Amino acid sequence: MVRITDGCFERLVCFIKANYGMDLANKRVLADSRLASTAASEGYHDLDSYIEDAMSPDNIRLRTQLVNRLTTNHTYFMREAEHFTFMFEKVLPYIESTVTDRDVRIWCAGCSTGQEAYSMSMVIDEYFGAARHRWDTTILATDINTDALITARNGIYPADAVDGLSEERVDRYFTRQPDGSYRINEDIRNSVVFKRFNLMDEIVYKKPFDLISCRNVMIYFSSETKDALVKRLCGCTKAGGYLFTGHAENLSRDCGYEYISPAIFRKPPEC
Repeated sequence: MVRITDGCFERLVCFIKANYGMDLANKRVLADSRLASTAASEGYHDLDSYIEDAMSPDNIRLRTQLVNRLTTNHTYFMREAEHFTFMFEKVLPYIESTVTDRDVRIWCAGCSTGQEAYSMSMVIDEYFGAARHRWDTTILATDINTDALITARNGIYPADAVDGLSEERVDRYFTRQPDGSYRINEDIRNSVVFKRFNLMDEIVYKKPFDLISCRNVMIYFSSETKDALVKRLCGCTKAGGYLFTGHAENLSRDCGYEYISPAIFRKPPEC
C-alpha cells in the first residue's frame, strides 16, 4: 500500500490540529488506509502530492474531502442511554420551569450522521407530547464532515440501525422504505437543523444554550485544545444549563462547569 512519507505526515498532523483540533499524531495507519483510495480516485500516484494539494487554501474541494476522510463517524440511536434518561427526567423539566419565552436552545455538536440529534428530538417529543407545538424545540446539529451531514439531512438508515430502539419508537418515529431501510418521519426531521461547523471557529449564537451535547468528539483533541473548547462552550451555555460529553472525555476543574454525574456537567445557576 502507498504510504505517506514522514515529512508529509508531520505537516498533515500540524495542519489538521491547527485548523480542526484533531490530533493525528498516533493515527498514521488510519491516515494511510483512508487516504490511499481517495488519492487514487483523484488520479494521484502518491499520497504526498494529494495531501499537499488538499492542504492548499486554493483547493476547497480537496480540503473538504481530506477532512471528511479523516473524521470518524461512529454513532447510533440512543447511544449512552443514560444521557437521554437524564435529559427526560432532569434537563427538560428544568427547561420547562425556567424558560419563560418557550424558546429551547439545544446544540448537538459533532452530530455525525444525525442519530444523536434525532434521538434528542424523540425524547423532547415524548416529554412535551401534544404541547410540543407551543414550544420552539428546534435542535441545532453541527459537524465538520459534509458527507455525514448529507446522511443526517436525508434521515435514511439501514434496517439494523433501529435494532436497539423499542418497537414503539420505531413505529412512531420511522417509516420503513421499500428497500428495507428506515427513514425518520418528517416532523422529527424538521425539528433538527443541520449545519457544517468547525469547532475551532468562533461560536456565534443569538442566545445561550440550555443544553450542549458534545459527545465523543474531544477524544480526538489534545488536552490543550479540549480545555480551550470546553471554556468556549461554557461561555455560550446559559447559567443552569447542561453539557453532555463522552464517557472518555474528562474536564479540567476550572472549566466553568460543575460535575453532576459521569459525562454530565452543569454551568452553575445564577444566585
